[in-house]
Formats: sequence, C-alpha cells, structure tokens
Amino acid sequence: MSINLKPLGDRVVIQPKKADEKTASGLFLPSTASKDKPITGVVVAVGSGKTVDGQRVSLEVKVGDNVIYSEYAGTEISLNEEKYLIVREDDILAVN
Repeated sequence: MSINLKPLGDRVVIQPKKADEKTASGLFLPSTASKDKPITGVVVAVGSGKTVDGQRVSLEVKVGDNVIYSEYAGTEISLNEEKYLIVREDDILAVN
C-alpha cells in the first residue's frame, strides 16, 4: 500500500475503505441503494508533525492504522486509479 506522496505538517493520507456491497447476513445491496460516504480508512502516509512553540510534535497516527474520520473532512485525490483523502490530524476522530 505504498504511495509516492508525502503529506506536509500535520496532514495524513488515508485510503478510504470501500462501502459494503452486501449485508452481514450475505444479502447483496442493489446499486440503487443509498450508500453513505465511508468514514473509515487506512493511513497510508503521514506528515512530519505540527510545530507548537517552536518544537516539532509528531503525529499520533502511523502508517497502517485503521482510522475513523469526520464525514466531510479533507481533500479527495486520485493516484494510480485509487482514491485517497488528505486530512489534518485533527479531523481524525479515533483509531481502531
């Protein structure tokens, strides 16, 4: 899952998880069913951290972490036909 993209400062690159196409019981969801925007993903790159009072503070998340982020956070980009999201660390709500 290596990408050639280095976020700056306190930014993180996330690869959103794809929405489920079937239920837990095995029923397939039709393509016309409303699909919410995914809010979970995997961290694929992290910046060097933010500067607080002249000191560099490293980020709490690391590459490979599964995260939950704010629904409308960040900027979507496409690289090599894959979708990624660049967010600030503050937009990440939890690590699971």
